Amino acid sequence: MTTNHLLRDQALAFRSHHVPGRPLVLPNAWDVTSARLVEDVGAAAVATTSAGLAWALGAADGDRLDRDRALTAVARIAEAVRVPVTADIETGYAPDAAGVGDTVRAVIAAGAVGVNIEDALYGSGEGPLRAVPEQAERIAAAREAADAAGVPLFVNARIDTFLSGAGGVAETLERASAFLAAGADGVFVPGVVDPDALKMLVAGVDGPLNVMAGPGAPAVADLAALGVARISIGSAIAQAAHAAVRRAARELLETGTYESLTDGLGYGDLNDLLGR
Repeated sequence: MTTNHLLRDQALAFRSHHVPGRPLVLPNAWDVTSARLVEDVGAAAVATTSAGLAWALGAADGDRLDRDRALTAVARIAEAVRVPVTADIETGYAPDAAGVGDTVRAVIAAGAVGVNIEDALYGSGEGPLRAVPEQAERIAAAREAADAAGVPLFVNARIDTFLSGAGGVAETLERASAFLAAGADGVFVPGVVDPDALKMLVAGVDGPLNVMAGPGAPAVADLAALGVARISIGSAIAQAAHAAVRRAARELLETGTYESLTDGLGYGDLNDLLGR
């Protein structure tokens, strides 16, 4: 079976998990080890966190990591796991729609079968979000590139209205409609946890709704009951892991003790996992 046939099968499997009320739950990973751990505990797919991946490569989040380094890391993750991989590609690692198409071709070559493409603008001084027609053009370029490759890549349109404070339900639904018409398969709205707002989004979005959970958000079961189809955790697990590094280092340097290390994974467990 050719590589594209394998990717097509994985992409179809990944799509099938987006079921309102029975959501796909994605504990986001940022490197091979975190991806293997996520797979090992039973995740149906691995989603990368752009922030966690950027931090692991020594860069800040927010369109500051170049495409080649990002997708080299994605390729390593995809090669290391058996489940489908979806890649958070920030705004597309490109200044224009044609470049987003190039990025999607590289994502498929890396072995991933989904992408998140966000509508945020970083460092432009023109506002927190791209204009709807421009973002729709970028999503259309992603869709066209994936279709030309023969891989039904799941294009998740991230809408940062709530996260940036640039709008509420009405603005989000307007953007969602345009992005789905341009070829997106689902809509990702991070930053919204209010059940009433979520109900309106589930009812108003003509496709699977992805939300970002974490401390302060409704539990997975409650989000499922609201009709959410996909739940991810963003950079939260990476943040927790890095907090453990800082706690352990601070304790060692300031008190000379090691209590914060007592809950670490066993050396043998990690070695066995990565040696399979």
